[in-house]
Amino acid sequence: MILANDLKRQYSLHASEYENKAVDVLRSGWYILGQEVQAFENEWADYIGTDYAVGLASGLDALWISFRLLGVHEGDEVIVSSNAYIACVMGITINGATPVFVEPDVYDNIDADKIEAAITPRTKAILAVHLFGQSCDMTKIMDIAHRHHLYVVEDCAQSHGNSWHGQKVGTFGDVACFSFYPTKGCGAFGDAGCITTNRKDLADAFRVFRNYGSEKKYHNKVVGANSRLDELQAGLLRVKLQYLDEMNGERNRVADYYLEHLRNPLVRLPKVRPGADSSWHQFVVHTENRDALKAYLAEQGIGTMIHYPIPPHLSEAYTYLGKKRGDYPIAEQYADEVLSLPMYNGITKAEQDTVIEAVNAFRI
Repeated sequence: MILANDLKRQYSLHASEYENKAVDVLRSGWYILGQEVQAFENEWADYIGTDYAVGLASGLDALWISFRLLGVHEGDEVIVSSNAYIACVMGITINGATPVFVEPDVYDNIDADKIEAAITPRTKAILAVHLFGQSCDMTKIMDIAHRHHLYVVEDCAQSHGNSWHGQKVGTFGDVACFSFYPTKGCGAFGDAGCITTNRKDLADAFRVFRNYGSEKKYHNKVVGANSRLDELQAGLLRVKLQYLDEMNGERNRVADYYLEHLRNPLVRLPKVRPGADSSWHQFVVHTENRDALKAYLAEQGIGTMIHYPIPPHLSEAYTYLGKKRGDYPIAEQYADEVLSLPMYNGITKAEQDTVIEAVNAFRI
């Protein structure tokens, strides 16, 4: 069986280093907001290219706290891609704000040329979701934001280490949100997240908010949250960060091999936007025969995933928005046709050849 994602392979590449770090943290006797968190925050900020990084408990926390601290609340609108993962939308609506959906382009990310038409007097921010490991068109997005005086929040959960015209994502907006869920490029071994920013006031506010709104123990400045990156995850992330560029390079070689050898007219291969590179968080193909292809590959012992089968506006959770099928036809089409092929560090050439042979042999 070839899994859609095999996390144990990635762990095995540097198992002794992870295990030694875990033991060091356990023996330290300090498990919350200690030296490992501080060191990881410094190293991650340095890697991304921002002045500050603040560790949090999850990527979703990074999103909703970002909008909270930027003053986004009920009555405000935030522009977001209509095919984004639902957590992106939750980061907006947890604060009482309204998501305004904009359709994706052929690169599976928000179509920047359609953003301006979605702006209203209530628009307060743009959420730029770098989906599947590839950057949005940040030149156009930042130009629109500056002209309309809007905040920009980047969702970099799936884009650890990739760039737009040589500048790493996570450095463009007012704040950028990262998830370190285990499947991510620099995945932790549990839930974890962080934000990056060049604004000291925001970084300071995040540090207070994540710890019950407390800057000093038992002195609470605001009503905050319990959203702290723990020492164990921070330590393990420090180990993995040393190898992130190497792992991204491997994933690019895997993607290049797929792109070179997959040849089936029923299957549209992913495209990389000019000016962008990709960390290939997923290798997402499109086909009108998605469900049949998925079933066929399963019969061949090949696992796949669908990212994502239900666009946010059709989710039961967002019935109250009053959206219906047909409102965002491109997102709905993508939800019916996207399929993620096996993509992970440690996949073998023989396993890829098996996937390629099966996809190329698929017929209706």
